[in-house]
Amino acid sequence: MKVLVSACVIGCNCKYNGKNNRNESVIEYLKGKEILSICPELLVNMPTPRPCAEMVNGIVMDDRGNNVDSAYRDGVMRALEKIKDEQIDLAILQSRSPTCGVHKIYDGTFTGRLVSGQGLFAKALIDRRYNVKDAEDF
Repeated sequence: MKVLVSACVIGCNCKYNGKNNRNESVIEYLKGKEILSICPELLVNMPTPRPCAEMVNGIVMDDRGNNVDSAYRDGVMRALEKIKDEQIDLAILQSRSPTCGVHKIYDGTFTGRLVSGQGLFAKALIDRRYNVKDAEDF
């Protein structure tokens, strides 16, 4: 079984704040499986750390008011290109991210409030009929 997983979920310090979202339950689940870790933001050389970003009316904005949507969308396109020839059985993505959120994302007010929705990469994978799970589902 080949599993695509958000790099931050398995301990890569690629999160916007320079940290990770290491999830021991996911790591335990991945034992014995082929793993393909990915971070769309790193694929376009976004710095770590970098300003926090959220979806604001469908556009990715950072907490300084900058429109960073094109960089995030470019990261998603590069991630899709990277996996296009892979036979992926499951994708496990980081919760709440404007890129990888599966069930909920932050609402764009930078106040920690969540709304139903998907991040750009999660939506692209779901639209392409990948089996996608949220890291918090484990």
